[in-house]
Amino acid sequence: MSGTYRDLRAWQKAFDLALVIYEATRTFPKDETYGLSSQLRRAAVSVVSNIAESKGRCSDKDTLRFLANARGSLFEVETQIGLAERLSYIEKTRAEHIISEASEVGKVLNGLMRAFNGQTSTTAADFA
Repeated sequence: MSGTYRDLRAWQKAFDLALVIYEATRTFPKDETYGLSSQLRRAAVSVVSNIAESKGRCSDKDTLRFLANARGSLFEVETQIGLAERLSYIEKTRAEHIISEASEVGKVLNGLMRAFNGQTSTTAADFA
């Protein structure tokens, strides 16, 4: 897989998701600064950071481990957005939009992981 981590569609989509999360959490109550807001931001940053770090790994096994970490953090984001919506920190339509973006990140990320696992005829280069 040539290029840099910035060339990966998964990284690009995850980067955009992180920006959306930061924007959404600006409106959270001040008493959530060190609670759900902080946790949500860290999870979103973890998604994009783990994708970037996966690109620097020397083996497919290491790459897959970091991509799996990114997917786990993505599940955290989805869960925390659900909590934020139920707590009325964000509107339902905004939560649905963020979940939709997270789902897109997940699809690209899963495809990238399958390519590294050799489970499909798709190559990792298809996701760059």
